[in-house]
Amino acid sequence: MEIKYLAHSSFLIKTKDAKVVMDPFDPKFVGLKFSKQEADVVTISHAHKDHSFTELIEGTPLILTWPGQFEKKGVRIWGFSSFHDKVEGKERGENVMYKIESEGVSILHCGDLGAIPSDAQIDEIGDVNILLVPVGGKYALTAEEAIHLIKKVEPAIVIPMHYGRPDLAIEGLAPLEDFLKKMGGEQIEPLDKLVVKREDFAVDAAMKVVLLK
Repeated sequence: MEIKYLAHSSFLIKTKDAKVVMDPFDPKFVGLKFSKQEADVVTISHAHKDHSFTELIEGTPLILTWPGQFEKKGVRIWGFSSFHDKVEGKERGENVMYKIESEGVSILHCGDLGAIPSDAQIDEIGDVNILLVPVGGKYALTAEEAIHLIKKVEPAIVIPMHYGRPDLAIEGLAPLEDFLKKMGGEQIEPLDKLVVKREDFAVDAAMKVVLLK
């Protein structure tokens, strides 16, 4: 399985048989480049322009915008209801966390998660090898809240997303460095892509943070 970061909260997941794009964004709204992407599955955590722009997606993908269980081309997907804020959606509405599983590897994309899920929901989500988590605050989890969630989920790999950067048109998000300092990972070298297989996830391996360019 190959994971590439398309910027902001968007990722391209490639398996042997499928391509999954998660939270594609409007480049004009976000201020970052988003190239055309071919996909078999597109997951959209919520309807805001920086997470739901499908005009640059090619092919005939299964586009998911709601909770439930799905499958296409050997990729199993579960959508879990959550909130985009800390007042049960009254400020920013609902959010869907998507867990995908293929080739023995599971990935949880949190979308713009605004409140840490209950222990019961985390149990429902189950084992997660790779956690894609917002860390910039304001519209989603802060760095401290992201770390709290990481401790609950206990993934093998954490990939931060949805953080501030100088070329981002969305204001108010904390920079990635704030999260890295709290995690003790300031010196992590970003990768062009992450390639993983089931055998990489030993039971006793220490959790690590991976940065993608």
